[in-house]
Amino acid sequence: MARILAVDDSRLIRDMVNTILSAEGHEVITADDGTEGLERARDEVFDLVLSDINMPNMNGISMISKMRRLPGYEFTPIVMVTTEDADYRKNKARNFGATGWLVKPFTPERLINAVSKLTN
Repeated sequence: MARILAVDDSRLIRDMVNTILSAEGHEVITADDGTEGLERARDEVFDLVLSDINMPNMNGISMISKMRRLPGYEFTPIVMVTTEDADYRKNKARNFGATGWLVKPFTPERLINAVSKLTN
């Protein structure tokens, strides 16, 4: 199973992602903003990163832009998990290194399917 970094300023979302994906056998590590997420990525290796966009201290797009420059993260799947669904936001995120997009609110099945596609 995969080691997943879930970055979101909402404790509810972090807990929900952790509960859903841990039940599927994944190891989930959480961070509450982009700064902490980037620090965790510097210290550990993850198979997949899930990140919100709008967060304090460092937003998700800045985090993934910096994360892509870290050794071992050039090709790691990074999925934006956010309420944002505008095409210009998606394109901006892709340009900075996002692999995919999952709009909140999401069902457990949609999260599991997205993770399965990117970790198998």
